[in-house]
Amino acid sequence: MSTTVEQIYRYPVKGLNGEPLERVMLTPGEGIPEDRRYAIAYGRGTGAKPGFFELTQEERLAQLRIAYDPGDNSGGPTLTISRQGRQVVTAKPSDQTGQMLLNQFFAGFLAGSPRGTPAFKEIGQEAARPAPVSLINLASLRDFERVARQPVDPRRFRANILIDGLPAWGEFAWLDREIRIGGAKLKIIERIQRCAATNVNPQTAERDMNIPLTLRKGFGHMDMGVYAEVVEGGEITVGDTVGDA
Repeated sequence: MSTTVEQIYRYPVKGLNGEPLERVMLTPGEGIPEDRRYAIAYGRGTGAKPGFFELTQEERLAQLRIAYDPGDNSGGPTLTISRQGRQVVTAKPSDQTGQMLLNQFFAGFLAGSPRGTPAFKEIGQEAARPAPVSLINLASLRDFERVARQPVDPRRFRANILIDGLPAWGEFAWLDREIRIGGAKLKIIERIQRCAATNVNPQTAERDMNIPLTLRKGFGHMDMGVYAEVVEGGEITVGDTVGDA
C-alpha cells in the first residue's frame, strides 16, 4: 500500500482553525504559504516581547471559523471570521480600517482575558517559530485512538499535511531523512511534542481530553507527528504519493 497525502491545511491566523487546500506550492526554506501569517497578540508594553493568544489558554478561539483569500499584490488579503455559522467580520488585515475592525472584534470576543487587550497583527519569522511543514500520520492517530478508546479529530493537532498508508509511528523512522511529496522534497527534522492546546475539541471548543497525558501513559512519549523543512520546492496535491527522495 502506498503512502499518500489525504489532506492539506493552512492556518493563516495562529491559534484559529485552519482551512483545507487541494494543492499548494512549496518553496525551499519556507512553510505552507500564508500559514501562521497573522496572530492575536497581547503584552504590547514598552520593551515587552508580545505573546499570542492560543488555544492553550483560550479554548473559546476554537469557536471561530475563517475563510482566507490571500489576494494579490494590489488588493491584499481578505479575512472572514464566522461564529456558529454566522459571519461576524470581514476585513483586510493589511490596511488600517481592516486592522481596526479585527481589533474591535477580538477585543469583544476575548473580553475578560487576563492577558489584556488583543491586537491583531502580522508576525514575522523572528516573532514565532520558524515555519516548517508539519505532518501527521493517520495510522499513528488511529493507534492513539485505540489507546484513548474514542475517536480523535485530527484537527486537534493542527498539521499541514495528513498522510495515510504508512505503518503507525513509521514517520518517526524518517528523522533526518529526505522524503518526496508530489513535486517537493522535504527533510524530516523533528518529532512534535504535544501540548495542552490539543486538549481542545476543534468542533465544540471544549477541553474534553488530555492528549499529552494519554500519549505519555500509552506510548511513553508525548509526540504526534513530525516537522519537515522544504529542501526542494514544488507543488503538492491531495492524493500525491509520499516516499523516499
